Amino acid sequence: MSVLRPQLHGLIEQMTDDELQLVWSVVYALHCDYKVLKAIQSVKQLQQPWDALTHEEAVRYLTMT
Repeated sequence: MSVLRPQLHGLIEQMTDDELQLVWSVVYALHCDYKVLKAIQSVKQLQQPWDALTHEEAVRYLTMT
């Protein structure tokens, strides 16, 4: 990773403020997607077959709260 750091700094220095803003929005969106994907994967590992609700049970649960 340390080998890429100087190259990344060089690329950033060459970019305009508008380009940096665009790149940041894309990188941040990818970061958020990655975090959500990891959270979904961790929940899937913990979920048991009996944890799922039927449609009726889910509707009943949502109307109770």
